[in-house]
Amino acid sequence: MRALPPQWRIGGVWKPLLLFHVLTGKKRFMELTRLIQSATQRMLTLQLRELEADGLNIRHVYAEVPPRVEYEATPLARTLASVMLGLREWGERYRADQQNLPPMGVHCDATTPAAKRKASSKTMQRETRTLTQD
Repeated sequence: MRALPPQWRIGGVWKPLLLFHVLTGKKRFMELTRLIQSATQRMLTLQLRELEADGLNIRHVYAEVPPRVEYEATPLARTLASVMLGLREWGERYRADQQNLPPMGVHCDATTPAAKRKASSKTMQRETRTLTQD
């Protein structure tokens, strides 16, 4: 394991998003790339490797054709669930109060059509319930 200060282990743009998604259950690599469309596959691969090296996710490789890879949160990462939810709630309040913007769905970006945003809002609610039940 690398000798990094604890705050750097989940720093950056993509690591918190990746952690949030793997905290809801096992995710395949392509699922993660679809959930985080604005990141390149290379960047997600690098960030997932760093999270694995820091002991925050487990990479499962299945010897199949085509190869299947799944990522799962470790027990250490699960201790961050309440912190991640708190950060998301703070961000939503800041967005509404300071920027006068509507709440943003988990998978929502500027290019997502309204119908998909509505569906992603339901996904966000389901993922929030999953995180709070653990």
